[in-house]
Amino acid sequence: MDTESTYSGYSYYSSHSKKSHRQGERTRERHKSPRNKDGRGSEKSVTIQAPTGEPLLANDSTRTEEVQDDNWGETTTAITGTSEHSISQEDIARISKDMEDSVGLDCKRYLGLTVASFLGLLVFLTPIAFILLPPILWRDELEPCGTICEGLFISVSFKLLILLIGTWALFFRKQRADMPRVFVFRAVLLVLIFLFVVSYWLFYGVRILDSRDRNYQGIVQYAVSLVDALLFIHYLAIVLLELRQLQPMFTLQVVRSTDGESRFYSLGHLSIQRAALVVLENYYKDFTIYNPNLLTASKFRAAKHMAGLKVYNVDGPSNNATGQSRAMIAAAARRRDSSHNELYYEEAEHERRIKKRRARLVVAVEEAFIHIQRLQAEEQQKAPGEVMDPREAAQAIFPSMARALQKYLRTTRQQHYHSMESILQHLAFCITNSMTPKAFLERYLRAGPTLQYDKDRWLSTQWRLISDEAVTNGLQDGTVFVLKCLDFSLIVTVKKIPFIILSEEFIDPKSHKFVLRLQSETSV
Repeated sequence: MDTESTYSGYSYYSSHSKKSHRQGERTRERHKSPRNKDGRGSEKSVTIQAPTGEPLLANDSTRTEEVQDDNWGETTTAITGTSEHSISQEDIARISKDMEDSVGLDCKRYLGLTVASFLGLLVFLTPIAFILLPPILWRDELEPCGTICEGLFISVSFKLLILLIGTWALFFRKQRADMPRVFVFRAVLLVLIFLFVVSYWLFYGVRILDSRDRNYQGIVQYAVSLVDALLFIHYLAIVLLELRQLQPMFTLQVVRSTDGESRFYSLGHLSIQRAALVVLENYYKDFTIYNPNLLTASKFRAAKHMAGLKVYNVDGPSNNATGQSRAMIAAAARRRDSSHNELYYEEAEHERRIKKRRARLVVAVEEAFIHIQRLQAEEQQKAPGEVMDPREAAQAIFPSMARALQKYLRTTRQQHYHSMESILQHLAFCITNSMTPKAFLERYLRAGPTLQYDKDRWLSTQWRLISDEAVTNGLQDGTVFVLKCLDFSLIVTVKKIPFIILSEEFIDPKSHKFVLRLQSETSV
């Protein structure tokens, strides 16, 4: 008997080690596959990175499937699976390369800001230089200008002030993200301004500086014309950068690849990369946070069903693995009729456990908040040194609800999104603002948007934009692009808003008259 048990244990660990070895090989192949340059021949992959340095990998690199009974804490059973994201030396080298790329993106961002700042300084100093150079170089030869020039000085001063405020409001804003390509309209405007200022300087150098023009009023009017032209260019920038995209022209359907959650957004004329930025900004506030632990249940169930199948090779080692795979698929198809019953009862049991622990949590939180209200009534009679602040009050009542809250979060697989410190901060915030127990529990009873949680729990800070077309092209009907992060993807499909024909139909108000018809059998 002991020999049989020893043999069975040896066979179990041997098969488990072989399975882990095969899974490790598949994991390494999966990590190597994105580095294959021949994998996508027609797709163009670029990167959108947040401006602040965020961690590329989250803390939760392993997925855990936990099975709990009602006596959690005394008897806890945890079934752990194989890690989906293994870290090897090649992965560390790839992460280092991504960090170097991020440093390059920072340099590119600061270089663009430096060029724009230099060009803006040149634009504002040019009219002033046009006015000041003649009095400095040949003051005695200039003709007197008088009141007309003084009025032009005031006009130039106020126009430059308006241009300065408008330029600061339109261009000098904090960047929301690092774009993979330049913004075409902004680059065109910068080139136009540069060529415009250079042409003015060339004309000024040839016709005024070389000839030492003595008509100072004409020189001042020349500077005024430059400022007027710069104001018109600023109006053009407002139209191209802000007003052109306001009218909705396309509807974007965004689908998350893991759970199929989708949203719809209306956008105007934008490039693909700017549309991707708008999608990501709305994703963090509209989509519920991605929870990979909710997907492990189906994988664990399928693995459990396939583990119960045994395939014997009766024809010798000549057959390949294809025959075994077909046999396992056929056996799984024969067990399909009984699998849906197991799924039904598993989901019903899981829902029953969630409702039970939710009820316990609601009762525990309500009792804790009642205790806080009683403390607040008693604190009015205490000495000032014995009064508790909201943080101390939260720490005082948290142990009474901690067990019920922890069990509920584990059952709903949300425990990795809520640390004890974040729960205490939220509890102190609710106590400070006199919020009800229902308001406190709203964050934990249902999954919220990504922005509701800490940044280190987002699991998505760096994105890759994949598109068959150039990302600087505008949106078109039928355009499809993909936004990829570490664990999931967002598939975006563009549809043009249809042309709507709206007609008017007039109804005469005098036609709203009715007659009550009564039959002899009808009693009124």
